[in-house]
Amino acid sequence: MATDIKMNIDSKVDHEEHFGDETQSKEEQEYPSILQEFSKEDEKKILRRIDWRLLPITGAIYCVSLVDRTNLGNAAIAGMTRDLQLNLGMRYSIVSLLFFPTAIIFEIPVTIFIRFIGPRVFFTVICMTWALTMIGFGFVNHWHQLAGVRLVLGALEAGFLPGCLYFLSTWYKRHELHQRYAIWFLTASCCGSFGNILAYGLMQMDGRHGLAGWRWIFIMEGVLTGVVAIAGGILLVGFPKVGKRAWGFLNDREIEWVIARINADRADAEETKPFHFPSFMAHGLELKIWGFAMIFFMLSVVGFSFAFFLPLILRGGMGFSMAASQCLITPPYIAAAILMYTEGRLGDRYKVRAPILITNAILALIGLPIMAFGPNSGAKYTGVFFVVMGTLANIPTAMVYQANNIRGHWKRVFCSITFVGLGSAGGIAGSLVFRSQDAPHYRPGIYACIACEAFVILITMAMTIKFRRDNAKQAAGTKIIENDKNFRYTI
Repeated sequence: MATDIKMNIDSKVDHEEHFGDETQSKEEQEYPSILQEFSKEDEKKILRRIDWRLLPITGAIYCVSLVDRTNLGNAAIAGMTRDLQLNLGMRYSIVSLLFFPTAIIFEIPVTIFIRFIGPRVFFTVICMTWALTMIGFGFVNHWHQLAGVRLVLGALEAGFLPGCLYFLSTWYKRHELHQRYAIWFLTASCCGSFGNILAYGLMQMDGRHGLAGWRWIFIMEGVLTGVVAIAGGILLVGFPKVGKRAWGFLNDREIEWVIARINADRADAEETKPFHFPSFMAHGLELKIWGFAMIFFMLSVVGFSFAFFLPLILRGGMGFSMAASQCLITPPYIAAAILMYTEGRLGDRYKVRAPILITNAILALIGLPIMAFGPNSGAKYTGVFFVVMGTLANIPTAMVYQANNIRGHWKRVFCSITFVGLGSAGGIAGSLVFRSQDAPHYRPGIYACIACEAFVILITMAMTIKFRRDNAKQAAGTKIIENDKNFRYTI
């Protein structure tokens, strides 16, 4: 059942329009008693219930999203290249890239719907459309049809990632988010890593009912996506709102406590203003929003380039065998997962973001020259560890950096859209970083990755200086940050 979101709530103060009004609502006066009503042990239990209800199912949806968008390679080697003549000219590259333009174009209109129809309906419906689209992939007969369906998939997946980043941020305090984003991203990435194994198994269905193995990859992964969509319809919950209880979840008093603690943290648990498109787009005039997005763009360039080309680098640039190259991809990503989760715990405990971003970028900057100029394959492979660890661990860090430093629901939606939109653009750029003519050492691509990691450091340092100055001005009473006198930037 959809979770209806009322766009006007009379009992709350609109901080953007009525800042300075000393009159407190009944709910605001009650917050301290609600917060004191629950013990630390109660808090842990409630947060654990929220974690188990939100993170596994959204992680599973993200997992099938990743599998659906990246299974072209598996289908290609299973006979799709031959059957659809994708080896002619730039056909395969064109089909691969066509996911991103529509993903970028449709992010704003699709993501906005989450506020109107609620997360449960939103995620369930879009996930089911992915399922139907994936099944459709299994019945294309020409590469033009494949390209068209790929465009459709990009449009349908456009709203998921920004919508999910926004949705998760509405349930947690700012300094509880890092480890949650890390767990969510890890869940999706680890499950998604089994996509290759699943595809290999589905290839064995070649010839069943007269269908080629590559068609079964699309069809059965579409069926799996549909199963996840149904699970989402059962398990997903809405935004924190009293009177809209999901089955087996929190009661009204516990939801009141969730709302109270979020308001105590950043005073934006509920949206009090209706959607107004010009005001929504006006958020784009804030430079910091583009700073967050540019950090994610740079990380996406490096992350996608390694996802696309690391096997080729290990095989051609470092001299490992084909079998060894496939096996050696996994260890750096396992190390990145450990670092990611550890930093999520430490970041939330000590309430720091920028130092982690800079440290990880430095780690990647150390690894890239080692990859390019290491004396032997072992040394170069060590460089791969540093780059993958630094870049991947920075992805949830960048996500929480932007989530911690904005407030207001519509602004959070806009920021998530720009953040993920530039990340998608980074995916396009990442697919072009390592060129075949630069093989086997791919040094121009490595130089491009060095520039991206350096920009991450520079942008983060510039924003840190700005945030520190603004925090000092707010403490001195000469500036109001995010229209809330109690708000402070997380640095």
